[in-house]
Amino acid sequence: MAEDNKDQKTEEPSSKRITDSEKKGNFAHSREINSSFVLLAALLGFMTLGEQSTRNVMSSWYTMIAESGSIQLTQESLFEVIASSMKGFLKVIGPFLLLVMMGGVLSNLVQIGGLRFSTHPLIPKFSKLSPLKGFGRIFSKNTLMELFKSLFKVGIISVVSYFVIKSHWKEIPPLMGFGVGQILSFMGFVALEIIFNVLLIMIFLSLIDFAFQRFTYRENLRMTKQEVKEERKETDGNPQIKQRIRTVQMEMARKRMMSAVPDADVIVTNPTHISIAIKYDPEKTAAPVVVAKGVGPIAMRIREIAKEHGIPLVEDKPLARTLNKTVEVGQLIPASLYKAVAEILAYVFRLKNFS
Repeated sequence: MAEDNKDQKTEEPSSKRITDSEKKGNFAHSREINSSFVLLAALLGFMTLGEQSTRNVMSSWYTMIAESGSIQLTQESLFEVIASSMKGFLKVIGPFLLLVMMGGVLSNLVQIGGLRFSTHPLIPKFSKLSPLKGFGRIFSKNTLMELFKSLFKVGIISVVSYFVIKSHWKEIPPLMGFGVGQILSFMGFVALEIIFNVLLIMIFLSLIDFAFQRFTYRENLRMTKQEVKEERKETDGNPQIKQRIRTVQMEMARKRMMSAVPDADVIVTNPTHISIAIKYDPEKTAAPVVVAKGVGPIAMRIREIAKEHGIPLVEDKPLARTLNKTVEVGQLIPASLYKAVAEILAYVFRLKNFS
């Protein structure tokens, strides 16, 4: 059943679906990218702080050895030794930890495209307390894939370490005659070489994994045709409701237009199906205005209202057709029609004066 539902998801995820998923804290995310950034931070730490850290370690050891004979084992002195050791430890490890943390944070920022916060993952989900579902998650495809990748990374580190150490194998026996500082320096150099080689491989693998995670992320968000229709209804509104709203709006606009007909000066008509109501008030507008127009039943209704209020009807087929096509309700008569409209208005005003 789940497989059938997956087969029905043939549509690409919409921007709204992706945005909703991100609001819930779901992003295309690769753990291998995190590992690569952490390794890179560690490598930078070794390269920039390794020598100084080695000196700090050696200094701490020499100090402890030099003072070991004079230290009296009391409770206070024991606390002092522990505090001093912790301070030295943090002084050496602290910068490395800070760089690693910055690498981890930066890797997430790069993957999700900046700072993004979501409280949705903090909401308790009691379904996660189900033993059966928990058992299913432990042996899910994703969990097994992550286990495989972890084992694969361990294998890579082991193989790289083996070949790097093997390449320096002949250099190890002579170290027996060197001092502690030289031995630590050699070990640091080998560690750097191992990290560098592992990092190169991890960068390559992390790019592949990130591309795969993005592909899987979009595949999981794919939509069925019905889901696309439902989302469009939610976003744009139900088509039937929108049509009803448009109908109501058109009816209200028609009523407002009809209420302006009694104030018109003349109705220009095409005797068959067009009526144009024109009003001219020199004190308010620079040119005559179309206050109402219509075709068919609306045109007939305009004429009825005009007759009820004694507004003259003037037949002019070319003018009526041109006004109906080029001038909207509320717009001024264009200059190209001034002469034709002026002649009609002059005729109407003469009729009013004679009456």
